[in-house]
Amino acid sequence: MNKIQLSKSEYIMFLKHPAWLWLKRHDKKKLPEPDANLQAMFDAGNLFEGYAEKRFENITRVGFENYQQYLDMPARTQQALSGGATVLSQGRFEADMGEYSITCIVDVIEKVEDKTFDLYEIKSSTKVKPDHIEDLAFQVLVLEGAGYSVRNVSVIYCDNSYVRHGDIDTDKLTASEDVTTQVRSKLESTKRNVVSAVNTVSQPDVPDMTPRRAKLGGYREWLDIFLSINPVDDKYSIYNLAQISAEQLGNLEDMHIGTIVDIPDDFHLKPVQKRQIEATRLGEPIVDINKITKFINNLEYPVYFLDYETLASIIPPFDGLRPYQQLPFQYSLHILRAPEADLEHVEFLHTLETNPLPDLLSQLQNDIGESGSILVWYEGFEKSCNDLMASMMPEYKDFLISVNERIVDLMIPFQKGWYVDKDFMGSASIKNVLPVIAPELSYKDMDISEGATAQRLWMEAVYTDKNSEAEKTKLMESLRAYCELDTYAMVKIFEFLLAINQSGSINIKDTVINKDFEQQSLF
Repeated sequence: MNKIQLSKSEYIMFLKHPAWLWLKRHDKKKLPEPDANLQAMFDAGNLFEGYAEKRFENITRVGFENYQQYLDMPARTQQALSGGATVLSQGRFEADMGEYSITCIVDVIEKVEDKTFDLYEIKSSTKVKPDHIEDLAFQVLVLEGAGYSVRNVSVIYCDNSYVRHGDIDTDKLTASEDVTTQVRSKLESTKRNVVSAVNTVSQPDVPDMTPRRAKLGGYREWLDIFLSINPVDDKYSIYNLAQISAEQLGNLEDMHIGTIVDIPDDFHLKPVQKRQIEATRLGEPIVDINKITKFINNLEYPVYFLDYETLASIIPPFDGLRPYQQLPFQYSLHILRAPEADLEHVEFLHTLETNPLPDLLSQLQNDIGESGSILVWYEGFEKSCNDLMASMMPEYKDFLISVNERIVDLMIPFQKGWYVDKDFMGSASIKNVLPVIAPELSYKDMDISEGATAQRLWMEAVYTDKNSEAEKTKLMESLRAYCELDTYAMVKIFEFLLAINQSGSINIKDTVINKDFEQQSLF
C-alpha cells in the first residue's frame, strides 16, 4: 500500500473541515469545480505574486505546468539549490514522517547560509490572516522535516493604501510582516493536526459533515458545499436561517430542531433572524405601513434609479486608484419625472481600454438633473464610488457631492424590517426581494446575472484578447441588459412601495409605472 502524502492545500482543507479533505481524496466529484469567478481570483493572486517576487534579486523559479512537472519538482528544486540559487520561488519540498509524508510548494525561500532559509508566503490579501499562519506552520514542518532550518518567516501581502501614480511601484504595492513567533507557536498543534489529517484520509467513511465543524474561515463555503451534497427539501429549514453561525447551527442540531418555525423564542437570535422567523410563522408579510409611507413621502420628483457596474483589480489600472478599489465603467439610469410620467431610461457603457471616468461623468452630469431623489440599492457602494470619482476628477467634485446628498437607499424598508416576507429568507438583497415582489422579472435566464460576473467579463473583454469582436459585441449587450434590469428592478420595487403608500394595504392589484416598458426593454 502506498504511503499517504499530505500536501499543504490538503492540510488547509482539513483545518477548514475534515470532511472536505476526505471528499477530496475519496469522492472528489461531490466537491464543486472552481467557477470562472473563483478562477479569476486565482489569476489575480498569480498576477500579484509576480509583482511581489520583484522584491527579490536573482530569483530562480521552479514551478510546474503539468502533472509530470509537478512530480519532478522536488528533484528540480534540489538541482536549483545545488546549482547555486540563493533565492528560489515555487520550489517543492517533501519530508518523510515515517508512516506518511508531507509536501509543500513554497512561494519564496532565501538562503541565509547552507541549509538555512528565510521563508516568505505571498498573499493577495490586504493583511495577514489566521490561515496564513497555519499555512506557514505546515511549510516550516515540511522544510525542517526535510533537513533544513528556517530562520525567519514572513507574509508578503498587498498594501491597499498604495495609490498608483505612473508605473507600478512594487515596494509600495507590497508590504511584508514578520510572523516567525506566531508560526513557531503553531508547530506543535500543526504536528498533531497533520496526524489527524492523515488518519482522516485513512478512514473508510466520511467524517461528520455538519457545517458546525467548519473552522478557519471555511464555514460559509462549507455550508454551501454541505447543502449541495445534502439538499434540504424544506425551504424553511434551519440551514436557511439568515446569517446563521456555526455555533447557532450546532445548538439547534443538538436540540434536534430542523425547521425555522420550531426555533424557541428564547433562542439567542439576531434581529434579522427574529424577523425571518416571525414572517415564516405568520405565513404572510410583516408590514410597517407608517414607516413605508414616511419613506415614500420624503422622496422628491423627479425620481432617479441609479446603478453602477465597476472594474476592480489588485493591480490598479489607472492613476489615482488603490488596489481593489471599485471604479464605475457603466451605469443604468431610469427616470420618473412625475408620478404619472412615462418611465425613461438612459445608460452608459465604456468599451475601451482607457479610463472610463471622463466620458462617464460627462454623460452622468447631463443625465441627472440638479434636483430630485436618486434611488440606489445599498447606498454605501454608490456613495463610495462617487467619492472615489470625485478624488480622481476634482472638476466633478461638487456634482458628485450633490449626487451623494440626494441618494436614498431603496433597500432600507427591507433592511430595517418595514416589509418582511418569509421568502426573502432573511435577506435584503435585491436578488431575494425582486422574485417575491415582481416574480415576472428574473435574473435567472440572463447571460449575466450578478455583479462579480459582470466585472470579470467586462475586464476580460476590454483588457485581454479572449473575445472575438462578435463575442465582445454580444457581451456588451448582455452587460447593458443586466445593468438595466438592476435599475428596472428598483422601479418595480418602488412601484410596490408606492402602491402600499397609496392604498394603505398590501393587496396591490394595479401598477403605477408605465406598463409599456416591459415590452420595450432589452429583457
